[in-house]
Amino acid sequence: MQNKSKGFATISDVAKYAKVGKTSVSRYLNGEQDKLSDPLREKIYQAIEHLDFRPNHSARMLKAGHSKLIGLLLADVTNPYSIDVLQGIEHVCRREGYMLMVCNTDNQKELQDSYLTLLEAHRVDGIIVNTAGMAQKQITNLKRISCPLVLVDRIDTSLGFDTVGLDNEAAVKEVCTHLQTKAYQSILVVTESIAIDPRQARVDAIKAFTRENNDITCEIIEIEKMSVDLLIKVIQDFIDSHPNRKKAIFTTNGVAMMSTAKALKHLNMHIGSNIGLVSIDDPEWAQLFEGGITVMRQPTRLIGQTACERLLARVQGNNEPAQHIKLKAELVIRQST
Repeated sequence: MQNKSKGFATISDVAKYAKVGKTSVSRYLNGEQDKLSDPLREKIYQAIEHLDFRPNHSARMLKAGHSKLIGLLLADVTNPYSIDVLQGIEHVCRREGYMLMVCNTDNQKELQDSYLTLLEAHRVDGIIVNTAGMAQKQITNLKRISCPLVLVDRIDTSLGFDTVGLDNEAAVKEVCTHLQTKAYQSILVVTESIAIDPRQARVDAIKAFTRENNDITCEIIEIEKMSVDLLIKVIQDFIDSHPNRKKAIFTTNGVAMMSTAKALKHLNMHIGSNIGLVSIDDPEWAQLFEGGITVMRQPTRLIGQTACERLLARVQGNNEPAQHIKLKAELVIRQST
C-alpha cells in the first residue's frame, strides 16, 4: 500500500520528494514532459503518486489569464423555460471545457446585484444574464462588469450587450393569424407583469395585430402573481361581455397558461369548444390537457446554446458590434383551437 500524504501536497512537496527542481515539476504538469529525461519523468510520477498530489487547476487557469468558469444569472430556476435554457448553456460549456456557476435571482433585483458581485469575485470568464426587469441601478451594475456578458430573453438593445431570445413579434403574428383563420373574434390576453421585456413585446404585438385587423378585438389583463381566483372573475367577465362572439384566451407564457387552464376548469369551460386557448411556451403537460393546448413552442435549448456560443466567442476575443439574435418559434396546433 502506498503511503499517502495527509492534507494537500504542493508542487514544492513533489519537487522535494522527487529531489528535482520545481521547474521540472511544472513542466511535467503543463504537458512539457518531452523536455524531461525518462528518469526525471519517472521520479516526478512516483512523487505525485506517493503524495497523492492534485494540481490546482483554478490557480493554473487564473495564472494563464482565464478561469474556465461561466456565470449564469437566472430569473427563476423553477420556470420550465429557464430549465431548458440552462440545459442548452450547460451542453456548450461541457463541450468546450467550461464549468457553469448558476445563480437563481428569484426575480429579485437585489439578489441579481449580489450575485454579480459574487461572480466577479470568482473571476468568471463571462456571464449570461436572464434577469428580472432592470432599474437604473441594475443597468449600471451590468455595465461595470469587466468580463463579456450576454443577455437572454431580454431585448433591450440600448445596453450594448449581445442579446439572444425569441422573435416575439413574428411568434405573436403567426398565432394571431391562426386564431383569425379559425374565426375567433375576441381575445383575452393574460400576462404576468409586463415589466419583463418579452412579455411587453408580446402584448404590444397583439395590440398591433388587432389594430390592423378590425375583425378581432383584444382585452389585456396583467396579473402579478397569477391568482387563479382573480382569473376566474376576469374570464367570467370576459365571457359575459362578449356573448355572441367566438372567444379565445392568449397567455404570454407557460405560467400564465397553467393558471388560466385551472381557472377554466373551475368554470367548467371546455377548452376548444366553449373557448379557445393559445400560449407562448410548450411545457410537457400542454399536450395532455383536454386534448392539448395550441402553443408557439420556443427553441429554448437553442436559445441557451446560442447565448453560450456567443459569450465564448467574446471570451476568445471577438470584438464585433453587439448582435441581437432572434430565433423563430414553432406553431403547434392542438385541440384547444
